[in-house]
Amino acid sequence: FGMELVDLSDLVVGGSFKVFADAVESGGMVAAIAVPGGSDMSRRELDDLATFVRGNTDAKGLAWLSLDGCASRGSVAKFYDAGFVREALKRAGEDESAQLLIVADADKMVVLETLGDLRIEIAKRQNLIPDERYEFCWVTEFPLLEWSEEAERFVAKHHPFTAPLDEDIHMLDTNPGAVRARAYDIVLNGTELGGGSIRIHQQELQARMFKILGFAPEEAERQFGFLMSAFRYGVPPHGGLAYGLDRIVMLLLGAESIREVIAFPKVQNSSCLMTEAPDIVAEHQLKELGLTIAADPQTKKEKAEG
Repeated sequence: FGMELVDLSDLVVGGSFKVFADAVESGGMVAAIAVPGGSDMSRRELDDLATFVRGNTDAKGLAWLSLDGCASRGSVAKFYDAGFVREALKRAGEDESAQLLIVADADKMVVLETLGDLRIEIAKRQNLIPDERYEFCWVTEFPLLEWSEEAERFVAKHHPFTAPLDEDIHMLDTNPGAVRARAYDIVLNGTELGGGSIRIHQQELQARMFKILGFAPEEAERQFGFLMSAFRYGVPPHGGLAYGLDRIVMLLLGAESIREVIAFPKVQNSSCLMTEAPDIVAEHQLKELGLTIAADPQTKKEKAEG
């Protein structure tokens, strides 16, 4: 149903609207979707979409722009003229009757995920999603690594055994954030059905991955020595794909939630009405598993004070 995401970062960098300019300069991005024929959307509709964004995503807000004759119109129209709107609509592949909805953030993933959610929400409201159609899509070339601000190092996007694309291996030591993975997801009607990857089967490449991920040689040997030893005997190229049967059934039935098709759905407090779990466990069962139930410190304190 269209409304593909378009990057506007290069159009706003260094501009007078600091919210957009600062987002780009901080390493983030400014992007938009264009709603076909949406220039006649009411202020109430636009405010309602802004409320959706603030309540359902990590974005701080939503901006909008459209054309009103030879002038720009919208929440940031005083910063961006009709020329800017026309260029943005051109990138989106839409005519001058479309409405631009714009999100900016210092975190690129916030922008992309917010616009993705917003795109689906608008499609639902405008009945743009066709019924009884099955559209499959393969998502490939995921980033192999992502930077963790908390750990201050790269971490594996999928898992540490995912193979990088052959043509990107040379960047592992110089620009690891740009390396793409031999990983893939299969998607049906916007819902991920499953995913997998081709795994590393060379000892030297696996050792490089552990080093990039911050494993000291001793730690890598302690945790994965068995794997590295097996590589010495020759490991064939291998990979796989795991899919969710319950998700497929949900889509085939047109159900709104996976809870409607899974065998033992949990209720809001995570309990199972079918098996009555969680429940009291016999002392001998705990002993067999080497488990001890510890009382909540706050509860013990309250009982002692009472």
